[in-house]
Amino acid sequence: MLHGVQGLLDEQYVDLSTQIHSELDIELLKRTPSAFLGSCRFKLPEIHEDRSIYEKIFQILNKLEIEAFIYIGGNDSMDTIKKLSDYAIITGQSQKFLGVPKTIDNDLWGTEMTFGFNSAVEIATNVIDCIHTTATSHGRVFIVEIMGHKVGWLTLYAGVAGGADIILLPEIPYDIEKVIAAINKRTKAGKGFTILAVAEGAISKEDAKLGKKELKKKMEEDKKKYPSIAYKLEAELQKKLDLDIRITIPGHMQRGGSPCPYDRVLSTRLGSEAAKLILEEDYGYMVGIINGKVKKVPLGECAGKLKMVSPTD
Repeated sequence: MLHGVQGLLDEQYVDLSTQIHSELDIELLKRTPSAFLGSCRFKLPEIHEDRSIYEKIFQILNKLEIEAFIYIGGNDSMDTIKKLSDYAIITGQSQKFLGVPKTIDNDLWGTEMTFGFNSAVEIATNVIDCIHTTATSHGRVFIVEIMGHKVGWLTLYAGVAGGADIILLPEIPYDIEKVIAAINKRTKAGKGFTILAVAEGAISKEDAKLGKKELKKKMEEDKKKYPSIAYKLEAELQKKLDLDIRITIPGHMQRGGSPCPYDRVLSTRLGSEAAKLILEEDYGYMVGIINGKVKKVPLGECAGKLKMVSPTD
Protein backbone atom coordinates (compact mmCIF):
# COMPACT_ATOMS: atom_id res chain seq x y z
CA MET A 1 0.00 0.00 0.00
CA LEU A 2 1.16 3.54 -0.72
CA HIS A 3 0.48 5.79 2.28
CA GLY A 4 -0.94 3.06 4.47
CA VAL A 5 -4.58 2.11 4.70
CA GLN A 6 -5.57 5.54 3.37
CA GLY A 7 -3.72 4.73 0.16
CA LEU A 8 -5.43 1.35 0.00
CA LEU A 9 -8.83 3.06 0.15
CA ASP A 10 -7.73 5.22 -2.80
CA GLU A 11 -6.47 2.05 -4.53
CA GLN A 12 -2.89 3.27 -4.50
CA TYR A 13 -0.62 0.28 -4.22
CA VAL A 14 2.49 -1.16 -5.82
CA ASP A 15 3.73 -4.66 -6.63
CA LEU A 16 7.14 -4.71 -4.95
CA SER A 17 8.34 -7.43 -7.31
CA THR A 18 8.50 -4.69 -9.96
CA GLN A 19 10.88 -2.74 -7.72
CA ILE A 20 12.94 -5.48 -6.08
CA HIS A 21 14.60 -7.68 -8.70
CA SER A 22 17.41 -9.44 -6.85
CA GLU A 23 18.97 -10.38 -3.52
CA LEU A 24 21.18 -7.29 -3.88
CA ASP A 25 18.09 -5.06 -4.02
CA ILE A 26 16.90 -6.64 -0.76
CA GLU A 27 20.27 -6.04 0.89
CA LEU A 28 20.28 -2.40 -0.27
CA LEU A 29 16.74 -1.99 1.05
CA LYS A 30 18.01 -2.78 4.57
CA ARG A 31 20.30 0.24 4.39
CA THR A 32 17.72 2.77 3.32
CA PRO A 33 14.99 4.55 5.29
CA SER A 34 11.49 3.13 4.85
CA ALA A 35 10.07 6.17 3.07
CA PHE A 36 9.37 4.54 -0.31
CA LEU A 37 5.82 3.42 0.45
CA GLY A 38 4.89 6.55 2.37
CA SER A 39 2.83 6.78 5.55
CA CYS A 40 -0.44 8.27 6.78
CA ARG A 41 -2.28 9.62 9.80
CA PHE A 42 -5.53 7.81 9.18
CA LYS A 43 -7.63 6.32 11.96
CA LEU A 44 -10.37 3.85 11.07
CA PRO A 45 -13.76 4.45 12.72
CA GLU A 46 -15.24 1.86 15.03
CA ILE A 47 -16.91 -0.94 13.08
CA HIS A 48 -20.37 -0.07 14.39
CA GLU A 49 -19.89 3.58 13.43
CA ASP A 50 -19.20 3.06 9.72
CA ARG A 51 -19.21 -0.39 8.16
CA SER A 52 -19.08 1.02 4.62
CA ILE A 53 -15.38 1.88 4.90
CA TYR A 54 -14.63 -1.72 5.94
CA GLU A 55 -16.74 -3.07 3.09
CA LYS A 56 -14.72 -0.98 0.65
CA ILE A 57 -11.38 -2.17 2.08
CA PHE A 58 -12.36 -5.82 1.83
CA GLN A 59 -13.74 -5.37 -1.68
CA ILE A 60 -10.31 -4.10 -2.70
CA LEU A 61 -8.51 -6.92 -0.84
CA ASN A 62 -10.72 -9.51 -2.52
CA LYS A 63 -10.18 -7.93 -5.92
CA LEU A 64 -6.42 -8.07 -5.40
CA GLU A 65 -6.67 -11.63 -4.03
CA ILE A 66 -4.88 -10.63 -0.84
CA GLU A 67 -4.67 -13.47 1.68
CA ALA A 68 -2.41 -11.97 4.34
CA PHE A 69 -2.25 -8.36 5.51
CA ILE A 70 0.78 -7.06 7.47
CA TYR A 71 0.59 -3.52 8.83
CA ILE A 72 3.76 -1.83 10.04
CA GLY A 73 3.51 1.12 12.42
CA GLY A 74 2.66 2.42 15.87
CA ASN A 75 -0.45 2.72 18.04
CA ASP A 76 -2.87 3.83 15.34
CA SER A 77 -1.55 1.15 12.98
CA MET A 78 -2.06 -1.61 15.56
CA ASP A 79 -5.54 -0.22 16.23
CA THR A 80 -6.24 -0.36 12.48
CA ILE A 81 -5.02 -3.93 12.06
CA LYS A 82 -7.03 -5.06 15.11
CA LYS A 83 -10.23 -3.53 13.69
CA LEU A 84 -9.64 -5.13 10.28
CA SER A 85 -8.97 -8.49 11.94
CA ASP A 86 -12.15 -8.17 14.02
CA TYR A 87 -14.21 -7.25 10.96
CA ALA A 88 -12.85 -10.24 9.05
CA ILE A 89 -13.84 -12.56 11.90
CA ILE A 90 -17.29 -10.99 12.31
CA THR A 91 -18.15 -11.18 8.60
CA GLY A 92 -16.37 -14.43 7.77
CA GLN A 93 -13.75 -12.90 5.48
CA SER A 94 -10.79 -15.08 4.52
CA GLN A 95 -8.01 -12.50 4.97
CA LYS A 96 -5.70 -12.79 7.96
CA PHE A 97 -3.89 -9.97 9.77
CA LEU A 98 -0.58 -9.30 11.53
CA GLY A 99 1.05 -6.19 13.01
CA VAL A 100 4.74 -5.23 13.14
CA PRO A 101 5.77 -2.43 15.57
CA LYS A 102 7.55 0.56 14.04
CA THR A 103 7.67 4.01 15.66
CA ILE A 104 10.41 6.41 16.79
CA ASP A 105 8.49 6.93 20.04
CA ASN A 106 8.87 3.34 21.34
CA ASP A 107 5.47 3.83 22.98
CA LEU A 108 3.71 0.71 21.73
CA TRP A 109 2.36 -1.62 24.40
CA GLY A 110 3.39 -5.26 24.13
CA THR A 111 6.97 -4.83 22.91
CA GLU A 112 10.10 -3.63 24.63
CA MET A 113 11.43 -2.03 21.48
CA THR A 114 10.14 -0.72 18.17
CA PHE A 115 12.36 -0.25 15.16
CA GLY A 116 12.92 3.39 14.29
CA PHE A 117 13.41 4.29 17.94
CA ASN A 118 17.16 3.68 18.20
CA SER A 119 17.82 5.49 14.92
CA ALA A 120 15.97 8.54 16.27
CA VAL A 121 17.81 8.29 19.61
CA GLU A 122 21.11 8.30 17.72
CA ILE A 123 20.20 11.50 15.88
CA ALA A 124 18.83 13.29 18.96
CA THR A 125 21.87 12.23 21.00
CA ASN A 126 24.18 13.56 18.31
CA VAL A 127 22.38 16.92 18.48
CA ILE A 128 22.95 17.10 22.25
CA ASP A 129 26.59 16.07 21.77
CA CYS A 130 27.11 18.87 19.27
CA ILE A 131 25.36 21.41 21.49
CA HIS A 132 27.82 20.64 24.30
CA THR A 133 30.63 22.30 22.36
CA THR A 134 28.97 25.67 21.83
CA ALA A 135 27.20 25.57 25.22
CA THR A 136 30.54 25.12 26.96
CA SER A 137 32.49 27.69 24.98
CA HIS A 138 29.81 30.39 25.22
CA GLY A 139 28.55 29.60 28.73
CA ARG A 140 24.93 29.28 27.64
CA VAL A 141 21.76 27.52 28.68
CA PHE A 142 20.51 25.40 25.79
CA ILE A 143 17.00 23.98 25.47
CA VAL A 144 16.99 21.04 23.06
CA GLU A 145 13.43 20.13 22.11
CA ILE A 146 13.02 16.46 21.18
CA MET A 147 10.04 14.71 19.60
CA GLY A 148 7.45 13.10 21.86
CA HIS A 149 3.98 14.58 22.44
CA LYS A 150 2.56 12.06 24.88
CA VAL A 151 5.49 9.79 25.76
CA GLY A 152 9.08 10.66 26.65
CA TRP A 153 11.15 7.57 25.80
CA LEU A 154 13.04 9.34 23.00
CA THR A 155 13.86 12.36 25.15
CA LEU A 156 14.83 10.16 28.10
CA TYR A 157 17.23 7.95 26.15
CA ALA A 158 18.77 10.80 24.16
CA GLY A 159 19.03 12.97 27.27
CA VAL A 160 20.81 10.27 29.27
CA ALA A 161 23.04 9.22 26.37
CA GLY A 162 23.91 12.82 25.46
CA GLY A 163 24.56 13.88 29.03
CA ALA A 164 21.79 16.47 29.30
CA ASP A 165 21.76 18.16 32.70
CA ILE A 166 17.96 18.41 32.95
CA ILE A 167 15.41 16.13 31.26
CA LEU A 168 11.71 17.05 31.05
CA LEU A 169 9.15 14.42 30.01
CA PRO A 170 5.37 14.48 29.39
CA GLU A 171 4.85 11.80 32.07
CA ILE A 172 6.51 13.86 34.81
CA PRO A 173 5.14 17.45 35.01
CA TYR A 174 7.95 19.90 35.67
CA ASP A 175 8.29 22.47 38.44
CA ILE A 176 9.84 25.58 36.89
CA GLU A 177 11.28 26.65 40.27
CA LYS A 178 13.16 23.35 40.55
CA VAL A 179 14.48 23.75 37.00
CA ILE A 180 15.74 27.24 37.89
CA ALA A 181 17.29 25.94 41.12
CA ALA A 182 19.12 23.19 39.21
CA ILE A 183 20.54 25.70 36.72
CA ASN A 184 21.61 28.07 39.54
CA LYS A 185 23.26 25.17 41.36
CA ARG A 186 25.35 24.38 38.29
CA THR A 187 26.28 28.04 37.85
CA LYS A 188 27.40 28.39 41.49
CA ALA A 189 29.44 25.20 41.14
CA GLY A 190 31.39 26.81 38.31
CA LYS A 191 29.67 24.90 35.54
CA GLY A 192 29.08 27.66 33.07
CA PHE A 193 26.46 25.97 30.95
CA THR A 194 23.32 23.83 31.22
CA ILE A 195 21.65 21.64 28.63
CA LEU A 196 17.95 20.79 28.93
CA ALA A 197 16.53 17.88 26.93
CA VAL A 198 12.81 18.67 26.67
CA ALA A 199 10.10 16.51 25.13
CA GLU A 200 7.75 18.53 22.92
CA GLY A 201 4.87 17.33 25.10
CA ALA A 202 6.44 18.35 28.43
CA ILE A 203 3.95 20.04 30.73
CA SER A 204 4.21 22.11 33.90
CA LYS A 205 2.76 21.00 37.23
CA GLU A 206 0.31 23.88 37.12
CA ASP A 207 -1.02 22.89 33.70
CA ALA A 208 -1.15 19.21 34.65
CA LYS A 209 -3.64 20.04 37.43
CA LEU A 210 -6.13 21.56 34.98
CA GLY A 211 -9.17 19.71 33.71
CA LYS A 212 -9.28 18.59 30.06
CA LYS A 213 -11.28 21.59 28.84
CA GLU A 214 -9.20 24.06 30.84
CA LEU A 215 -5.96 22.48 29.65
CA LYS A 216 -7.07 22.55 26.02
CA LYS A 217 -7.96 26.23 26.31
CA LYS A 218 -4.62 26.97 28.04
CA MET A 219 -2.66 25.14 25.34
CA GLU A 220 -4.47 27.07 22.61
CA GLU A 221 -3.56 30.32 24.36
CA ASP A 222 0.08 29.21 24.71
CA LYS A 223 0.26 28.40 20.98
CA LYS A 224 -0.54 32.03 20.21
CA LYS A 225 2.41 33.15 22.35
CA TYR A 226 4.96 30.39 21.82
CA PRO A 227 5.77 28.24 18.77
CA SER A 228 6.51 25.27 21.05
CA ILE A 229 7.33 24.21 24.61
CA ALA A 230 10.98 25.23 24.18
CA TYR A 231 9.98 28.86 23.66
CA LYS A 232 7.59 28.79 26.60
CA LEU A 233 10.38 27.43 28.84
CA GLU A 234 12.78 30.06 27.56
CA ALA A 235 10.33 32.81 28.49
CA GLU A 236 9.78 31.33 31.97
CA LEU A 237 13.51 30.94 32.61
CA GLN A 238 14.42 34.37 31.25
CA LYS A 239 12.22 36.00 33.91
CA LYS A 240 14.37 34.53 36.71
CA LEU A 241 17.81 34.00 35.17
CA ASP A 242 20.33 36.50 33.91
CA LEU A 243 21.79 34.00 31.46
CA ASP A 244 22.06 33.60 27.71
CA ILE A 245 19.39 31.03 26.77
CA ARG A 246 19.23 29.44 23.32
CA ILE A 247 16.89 26.93 21.66
CA THR A 248 17.67 24.03 19.34
CA ILE A 249 14.92 21.98 17.68
CA PRO A 250 16.14 19.10 15.47
CA GLY A 251 12.52 18.43 14.47
CA HIS A 252 11.97 16.00 11.61
CA MET A 253 15.68 15.26 11.34
CA GLN A 254 14.88 12.68 14.02
CA ARG A 255 12.58 10.87 11.58
CA GLY A 256 14.98 10.77 8.62
CA GLY A 257 18.29 9.40 7.47
CA SER A 258 19.56 5.85 7.27
CA PRO A 259 18.50 3.38 9.98
CA CYS A 260 21.09 2.48 12.60
CA PRO A 261 22.48 -1.10 12.73
CA TYR A 262 20.27 -2.04 15.69
CA ASP A 263 17.11 -1.08 13.82
CA ARG A 264 18.23 -2.95 10.71
CA VAL A 265 18.66 -6.12 12.75
CA LEU A 266 15.44 -5.62 14.73
CA SER A 267 13.28 -4.95 11.66
CA THR A 268 14.77 -8.01 9.94
CA ARG A 269 14.01 -10.20 12.97
CA LEU A 270 10.43 -8.96 13.30
CA GLY A 271 9.74 -9.08 9.56
CA SER A 272 11.11 -12.61 9.37
CA GLU A 273 8.90 -13.73 12.24
CA ALA A 274 5.83 -12.15 10.61
CA ALA A 275 6.57 -14.06 7.40
CA LYS A 276 7.00 -17.25 9.42
CA LEU A 277 3.60 -16.77 11.07
CA ILE A 278 1.99 -16.33 7.65
CA LEU A 279 3.50 -19.62 6.46
CA GLU A 280 2.23 -21.28 9.63
CA GLU A 281 -1.19 -19.61 9.15
CA ASP A 282 -0.96 -18.17 12.65
CA TYR A 283 -2.68 -14.76 12.63
CA GLY A 284 -4.19 -12.05 14.81
CA TYR A 285 -0.93 -11.01 16.47
CA MET A 286 1.59 -8.23 16.66
CA VAL A 287 5.17 -9.48 16.49
CA GLY A 288 7.13 -7.90 19.35
CA ILE A 289 10.28 -8.16 21.46
CA ILE A 290 9.97 -9.34 25.06
CA ASN A 291 13.05 -10.04 27.21
CA GLY A 292 15.13 -9.75 24.04
CA LYS A 293 13.22 -12.52 22.28
CA VAL A 294 10.74 -12.29 19.40
CA LYS A 295 7.23 -13.02 20.66
CA LYS A 296 3.72 -12.88 19.23
CA VAL A 297 1.34 -10.63 21.15
CA PRO A 298 -2.45 -10.81 20.63
CA LEU A 299 -3.62 -7.66 18.82
CA GLY A 300 -6.24 -7.08 21.51
CA GLU A 301 -3.51 -6.63 24.13
CA CYS A 302 -1.58 -3.92 22.30
CA ALA A 303 -3.95 -2.06 19.96
CA GLY A 304 -4.36 1.58 20.95
CA LYS A 305 -2.37 1.22 24.19
CA LEU A 306 0.49 3.56 25.09
CA LYS A 307 3.62 2.38 26.88
CA MET A 308 4.50 5.31 29.12
CA VAL A 309 7.71 6.15 30.97
CA SER A 310 7.12 5.27 34.61
CA PRO A 311 8.32 7.92 37.09
CA THR A 312 9.13 5.17 39.58
CA ASP A 313 11.22 2.91 37.31
